[in-house]
Amino acid sequence: MKSKKIIYYYQTFKGLDKLIKMGNNCPVTHIHLSAIHFGTNSDGSLYIHLNDNDPESSKFTKVWQQCETLTQMGIKIILMIGGAGCAFQKLFSNFSSYYSLLKNTILKHNCICGVDLDVEEIISIKNIETLIHQIKYDFGSEFIISMAPVSYSMINDNPGIGGFCYKDLLNSNTGRFINYFNVQCYGDFSFAIYDAIIKNGYDPSMIVMGMISSDFNKTNFNQALTEVAKCLQKYDNFGGVYDWEYYSAPPNSSDPSQWCLLMKKALYDKYFLNKISFIASKNKNIFKLI
Repeated sequence: MKSKKIIYYYQTFKGLDKLIKMGNNCPVTHIHLSAIHFGTNSDGSLYIHLNDNDPESSKFTKVWQQCETLTQMGIKIILMIGGAGCAFQKLFSNFSSYYSLLKNTILKHNCICGVDLDVEEIISIKNIETLIHQIKYDFGSEFIISMAPVSYSMINDNPGIGGFCYKDLLNSNTGRFINYFNVQCYGDFSFAIYDAIIKNGYDPSMIVMGMISSDFNKTNFNQALTEVAKCLQKYDNFGGVYDWEYYSAPPNSSDPSQWCLLMKKALYDKYFLNKISFIASKNKNIFKLI
């Protein structure tokens, strides 16, 4: 029962023990390990970093071990590139050399089965196409490529933070290599936003609706669950949901694993809207839904 995506971004490495303890009952489909950046050392040599350190640093030993365990549970590990900073500008400033660092990192870790391109700096669409084609050439047709646009760039075909139109990219010869879009619906995680994206011509199965943890808490998380259930009512092939990021996932950051269990209910329980409406009307704890 993992046809809908349930995704955590994982950047603050506090441990994924709670997910691992769920075993094969864990509803998570993907972990997006964040984030890869590139740069130049003081001696002029080039580096690749996972956050602020070499991906092969001993401080990431547990991270990689847990990712391997999750892979054995059927959860896909996706390596996120970019986000805040200038990862792509650095990458394309010396593409051959920096790309080699990326390629070697992926090859060293069998758990990585895809990349997530979170472009938050001005980059030409041709450069993005070059990167996607090179990744597919090196890692094959089964290797996943996702992207993380902001919602407004999917609703109106305006250039996103990266300065290019995602519809143009999707409609190009490169578009067939994009598996899904993790759309940043921060500040407006809602059926209305998702519906507007689909009405703009996107396949519902390719659109994953994303929240940021700080938008929700125990008091208002039932609203997020309701919006997900509404999406399912209209779109049977709704792509799924993600949260940025795991360590603070609502409704209770002291146990972020509860987010995926509640989202599973929203995605797969056809009576969920009635149940959550009843719980809200009685002012009961939403954890009773699990």
